[in-house]
Amino acid sequence: MTFAIDFGTSNTVVTRWNAATQQPEILFLPALVQQIADNPPLIPSLIYIEDAAADTVQAGQTVRDRGLDQTRDRRFFRNFKRGIGTPIQGFLPELDGRSLNFEQIGQWFVTEVVRGLQTQTEVTDLVFTVPVDSFEAYRHWLGGVCQSLGVEQVRMLDEPTAAALGYGLRDGETLLVLDFGGGTLDLSLVQLAAAPQGQPLGFILKWGQKSLAETSAQKPQTARVLAKTGDNLGGADIDNWLADHFRQTQGLDTTPLTLQLVERLKIQLSRQEQATVTYFDDETLDSVELALTRSHFEILLKDQGFFQRLDSRMEQLLQQARRQGITAADVDAVLVVGGTAQIPAVQTWLQGYFPQNKIRSDRPFTAVAEGALQLQRGLDLKDFLYHSYGVRYWNRRENRHGWHPIIPSGQPYPMAEPIELVLGASTEGQPSIELIIGELEEGEGIATEVFFEGDRLITRQRKTAAAAVQPLNDRDGSRTIARLAPLGAPGSDRIRVLFQVDRDRTLRITVEDILTGETLLQDRPVVQLS
Repeated sequence: MTFAIDFGTSNTVVTRWNAATQQPEILFLPALVQQIADNPPLIPSLIYIEDAAADTVQAGQTVRDRGLDQTRDRRFFRNFKRGIGTPIQGFLPELDGRSLNFEQIGQWFVTEVVRGLQTQTEVTDLVFTVPVDSFEAYRHWLGGVCQSLGVEQVRMLDEPTAAALGYGLRDGETLLVLDFGGGTLDLSLVQLAAAPQGQPLGFILKWGQKSLAETSAQKPQTARVLAKTGDNLGGADIDNWLADHFRQTQGLDTTPLTLQLVERLKIQLSRQEQATVTYFDDETLDSVELALTRSHFEILLKDQGFFQRLDSRMEQLLQQARRQGITAADVDAVLVVGGTAQIPAVQTWLQGYFPQNKIRSDRPFTAVAEGALQLQRGLDLKDFLYHSYGVRYWNRRENRHGWHPIIPSGQPYPMAEPIELVLGASTEGQPSIELIIGELEEGEGIATEVFFEGDRLITRQRKTAAAAVQPLNDRDGSRTIARLAPLGAPGSDRIRVLFQVDRDRTLRITVEDILTGETLLQDRPVVQLS
């Protein structure tokens, strides 16, 4: 049976396909799920580490039921998803003689969710959703976690694309998906069309022996991603801004309890013009009251550059779309997903780009997980590369290294034709040629950092002198692509490098020695791209 898991920064949703009703259904997992009026069963993405050495943890609603999330206990973690695969400025505590990182914390949480599912039923097929704006480290991390779960087949699907499928696509429609949750903002344009017979389907990362085409008897459809962008921005940042506001105005110390209270305040302001939350500690007899109006809340968001960041990402998405001849007027519907997207100011901002009758926001918490289940019904993805990729060179004029783009963002894969690069030796008697390949961050001059401020995990944007780059093969033994025999000499082209991206999103290179006519490397995999 196929199950889908939408692992979110604030909440996690588990769904399965009901063969009798031919509809997806949200699962209730005892001890993990919280039940809130008017909301589906959600698993709070919380974890408490009882014994790190023994891998003993508590996860989900159990953490709240035991009050483990209300104190400054270094064993309690929230918002840990946004730290996975991201360079962190700060530190995590050592517990029980074991050094921690966000990848390990995330693995504990995901494992607990899957174990909770496996206590109810046999799990042979899992689909995980992943954020669109992530480096390959996040997907590689999740791949490693999946290999230890004892599940025959695991697939991964882009969160915004899953949301579009969850709301329901019709052939030929162009849909914009706004997925705005606790940790990330993801925007994407998606189309669904029947796949022509014999045409290769796009990439789905999977384990197991059977391909999607072999496991489905239905006619395959292809969800084509036209444009996508994202930002490490979400409800957790807003909670921190609200906590800062009450620290400055009421002298209220920022604690896990404070963050809980401001989150409740934020949710109330999505339903009413003014809100108040109170808390009374029956042990210390201390009481806390927080009050805020919606208009004041929106001023706080504006002061933090919130809407400016939203505009930047929307313009980036529409610019990608215009390259393909698609304008905002061509969008048939806008699908809204995630708790942060329910904030009225976000809805108003969205209406500045699209008419209200095109905006659908009736399934904010379930569309992603429900859409992921469509994969087992014969749907596959045609996708493109989100990032640009380039090679490093020495800029003599500026006396520093630079990056020469070779594969642009938006490149469909598998690539129909390879991209060629010709290189020469730079010194007399050069024994080899090295090549460093890097992932070029979208949006030159702006970088998003995730870092600690006190004990809070938060994000911020900063200006950079050049585009952010993540080298992919800058390791001993990985940089050398050609041994030259005879030795190289400057003044003439020496090797030809052919770059190709296959259907599994793996960058491969073929290297030919122009002088000798010898093929030095043949279809060598370098790295899996994101």
